[in-house]
Amino acid sequence: MDTILSFLANLVLAFPVILLFYLLVTPGIMDTPIPYTMAGVFFLFPIIFFCTLFYTRYKHRPQALAIQIGLTLLIGGWIYLGLVFNADPLGIIAIRPNELNIFVAVVFASSPGVFRIVRGLVMDIKTRDYVAAAQTRGESPWYIMLWEVLPNARGPLIVDACLRIGYTTILLGTLGYFGLGLAPESPDWGTAIKEASRLLRSHIHPALPPTIALMSFVLGLNLLADALREQSLKD
Repeated sequence: MDTILSFLANLVLAFPVILLFYLLVTPGIMDTPIPYTMAGVFFLFPIIFFCTLFYTRYKHRPQALAIQIGLTLLIGGWIYLGLVFNADPLGIIAIRPNELNIFVAVVFASSPGVFRIVRGLVMDIKTRDYVAAAQTRGESPWYIMLWEVLPNARGPLIVDACLRIGYTTILLGTLGYFGLGLAPESPDWGTAIKEASRLLRSHIHPALPPTIALMSFVLGLNLLADALREQSLKD
């Protein structure tokens, strides 16, 4: 039940990515302002985030704040124009249809959950006695982070990584089944299941290999995550 609920939660987080893929592959949609408007809104958030971050950090130092905000607007505006409007004068930044865009989009959809887990782990570990002992010894923040906090957070992070790989595999398979995934010449379990589903009335065996491969891979990752979790509890 926990696995199903976690998968549904990740599917909800990935819904904007699925919607964006649907809009991009719909015939004639690129001739309308819909995808450019969505991209323009989405890519504004990183610029707003960094401006807010630098304001909270340098609000009492106006000169440093002006430099940071200026660099953010300059570099962020350059990337923004290149990604959204393909208007980079140097021709360095541009988005073209390929497999990397799909994986980057999935990473952006899953990253808030990872950030939340990491923050919760760090907030818990920083109150432990061994962290206080390292601070008493005068260790630097980098030493405490790399040698005290990170090793004690590796267990839950490895478990979460295994689960997320499985959910991402299911998501990519779902996108491929609906024709929103990788290009036809690229190997994709979802696309293979879709092509084989047309023959189910007469032959069932073409759909079995990709289905079993997808199911066994995701199930194996879930079993590996359970084993790692049990081992981390013992440690």
